[in-house]
Order: sequence, then C-alpha cells, then structure tokens
Amino acid sequence: MANRSEEAEYENDSRRNHQDKKKEGVLDLVLKRPLRWLRMLVEELHWSFFFGVIVVYGVSQGLGKGLSKVSTQYYFKDEQKIQPSQAQIYVGLIQIPWIIKPLWGLLTDVVPVWGYRRRPYFVFAGVLAMISMMVLWLHTNLHLALALSCLVAGSAGVAIADVTIDACVTQCSISHPTLAADMQSLCGLSSSIGSLVGFSLSGLLVHLVGSKGVYGLLGVTAGLLVVVGMVLKESPSRSLGRKHVNEKFLDAGSAIWKTFQYGEVWRPCLFMLLSAAVSLHIHEGMFYWYTDAKDGPSFSKEAVGSIMSFGAIGSLVGILLYQNFLKNFPFRNVVFWALSLSVLSGFLDLILVLRLNLKLGVPDYFFIVVDEFVSHMISRIKWLPLLVLSSKLCPAGMEGTFFALLMSIEHVGHLMSSWGGGVLLHALKVTRTQFDNLWLVIVIRSLLRVIPIGLVFLIPNVDSNSTILPAEMLTNRRSEGVDTEKIEMTALISDEA
Repeated sequence: MANRSEEAEYENDSRRNHQDKKKEGVLDLVLKRPLRWLRMLVEELHWSFFFGVIVVYGVSQGLGKGLSKVSTQYYFKDEQKIQPSQAQIYVGLIQIPWIIKPLWGLLTDVVPVWGYRRRPYFVFAGVLAMISMMVLWLHTNLHLALALSCLVAGSAGVAIADVTIDACVTQCSISHPTLAADMQSLCGLSSSIGSLVGFSLSGLLVHLVGSKGVYGLLGVTAGLLVVVGMVLKESPSRSLGRKHVNEKFLDAGSAIWKTFQYGEVWRPCLFMLLSAAVSLHIHEGMFYWYTDAKDGPSFSKEAVGSIMSFGAIGSLVGILLYQNFLKNFPFRNVVFWALSLSVLSGFLDLILVLRLNLKLGVPDYFFIVVDEFVSHMISRIKWLPLLVLSSKLCPAGMEGTFFALLMSIEHVGHLMSSWGGGVLLHALKVTRTQFDNLWLVIVIRSLLRVIPIGLVFLIPNVDSNSTILPAEMLTNRRSEGVDTEKIEMTALISDEA
C-alpha cells in the first residue's frame, strides 16, 4: 500500500511539473520571447528609430488606416452619395501620392532641409496631414473635388512619412543584414496592431461622431509625425549647393538605371507590378452589399468596423507565422503557396453573396469574420517576403529613393487593380441598390488570381539571409572632387547607438 501511495504521489508530482512547464512554455512564447525580441531591437538600433517605426507604422498607417478606411467608405456612401464603381475609382485616386514615392525618397536622400535629410520631412508630413483632415472635419457640404483633394493631401502626408521611415529601415537592413526580416516584422507588427485598434474603434466612432468627426481625430494623431521629426536622432550636415544637388539627382538616376540592369532586380519588380495589377479590388462593391438592407446582411457601422478588425488580427497572425516559421524559407516558395491559398480564399466571397452559408446554417457575421481573417493572413504572408526582398535590392546611398521606387511599382499595380475593379463593377452594373451580378464579379476576380502563380519564377530563389546585389553597390563610394560627407546619405542610426 505504501509503495502504491508513493507511486501515485510521484505521478501527481510529475503531472504538476509537466503542467508547470507547459505554462512556462506558453508564457515564454506569448510574453517573454516577444519582449526579448523588442528589447534586442531597441539595443541594436536607436530608441528614436524604434519610436519612429511605432508612430509611422502603428499610428499613422495602422491606426490611421483602420479609422480612415471605414470613415471614407461611409463618407463616400452617405455624405457624397456616389456609386460603388465611382468609389472604387476614387479610392485609387487617393493612393496616387504613394505612386510618386520615389520623388519623396529622392528628396529625403539628396535634398537636406536646414542640414537634415529626415527630420524636416516628418514635420512637413505631419503638418500636411493635419491641415487636410481638419478641413474635411470642419467644412460642411464640401464639394466632391475639394474633398478628394483633401483626402489626396492627407494620403500624401502619410506617404511622405512612410518613405522617410522606409529609408531608415532600409539602411538598417543593409548595416544589420541579420535583422532585415526582424525589422520588417516590427513594421508589420506595428501596422497590424494599429489597424486592429483602428478597425475595432472605427465603426463605433463613425456611429458616435460621424465620418467627418473621425477625420478630426485623424488630424490630431497626425501631430505625432511632427514629434518624430523633433526627436529623431540624426547628425546635421551642411546643405549642398544647387550644382551639387543637380549632380546628386543625376547620380541617383544613374544608380537607379544601373541597379535595374540586374535581372535579380527587374524581375521581382515585374512580378510585383503584374501580380498586384491582375488581383482586382472590389472592396467598395462588397461594402455596399454588406450594408444593403434588401439584398445584403445590412450590417451596422459597428459591425463593419468589427469585421475589419478581424482582418487586422489575421494580418497579425500572418506576421507571427512568417516571423517564427517562414522567414528562413526561400522567398519564391513562400509567395507561391501564399498565392495558391489566395485563389481558394477568393471564392469565400462567392459563397457569401450566393447566400450558401445560410443554407449551411452559418451566420453571415461569422462567415465574413472568417473570410476577413483568412484573406488578410494570407495577404500578409505573401507581402512580407516581398518587403524583405525589396529592402535587399537597394544600393547604398540611395536607400530611400530606390525602396520607394520599388514600393511605388507595387502601388501602380494596386491602382490598376482598384480602377480595374471599378470598371468591372460598372460594366456588370453593380450599383448602390443592384447586386445581381456581384457574384460574377467575384468569380472573375478570383480566377484572375491564378495568373501570378505562373509568374513566381521571376522571384529570386533566395532567403532573407542572402545578399543579392554585388558588394560594390552596398557600400558608399567617394565621388571625385566632392567631400564624402556632402554626398552620402546621413546615417540615422550609428553603429554605436
């Protein structure tokens, strides 16, 4: 009996120890490991860089995207009272400042303001975004053309801040190549968390203060970009004369042309353009259907915001999956499987619009939440390796310009996708009240997603630890007769920081 009692007590102790170890493992995965990761990034990089990433990606882009997307959809639908095909076109117009990102990047690289190449551009971006949002908030019965101008100007403020912080991230990716994937994960993590908060609050805020009131809140958050410009660590340098500035522009053009001559550079750029262009966006058509009382589920503002918040959660999960399990796999393999899953997830909208989910006993809200979660998770997994790859294609001294150029190529594809979706909605007569052909729009959109799968051979079959450009393009060189400090991009993050 005594032996049995001792054996039982030993088994209980072993079981408790095993449970304690499992709890410690979960705690380490959920809390301790992320905190160690963040601390490592702060120690390796300067805290002001870390703060800039959080503000630009987390607040300006993440939170701002969550709040502005829902408010703009309701602003077009309820205030301007336009058709879904028109709204899809106008959403594309708002993204034009992102297409000319190379211009912002070139300015930050070669045109210092008061001796700084980064800080003044953050300040300007914040002021521009604040003024634009305040006009939308305070002006009543704003004409559509003026409203679009303000939305484009606000988008330009966010784009300028984005390209400025992108230059910092890209330079750090070159100086700290082993942290390239970590920095992109930090950017994506900040953006996803900010989007989650923004989308979670967006519907409630639109309901409480209206779409215009949300623009007023966005004007306040834009002020944080000014703070980034004030605290950012950057060593001042003397301003260049007009002659030297012109030389820098010519050097930039030459460096860009030389870099694009490498097949490892132009091929993935072509992939990003084509894959984005053929993946048609029909978000506005789906939004009008979501909120329609006759044919659609007739979701409230709060429901729409909460649905999109699950999309942000999906993006966050996609980042965590890539960071913990996929970042060391070749870029081509990750993108191929993500694209394959994207084709399948596209048909979830078809099940919803045909109301097959109700025949299966699945409520609309639950089905749409799953759809948003899955599609955003897959999209983020597909996008992250392309971001890491893009950061490795930038020649030293032109990080901001070239990375912005690569991203603008992607945005040109998204513009074509948005306008293509608007044309498709108009051609098939999907309006504010007619959704009979929406199912056909979804089928065409989903089938077009197959095309990029056949183009993945354009992506280099390398991973995030590989160096793609030749060594001479990854180091700044002294130009003949010109002081190096005058022509090199000022380092934001010193090695000692």
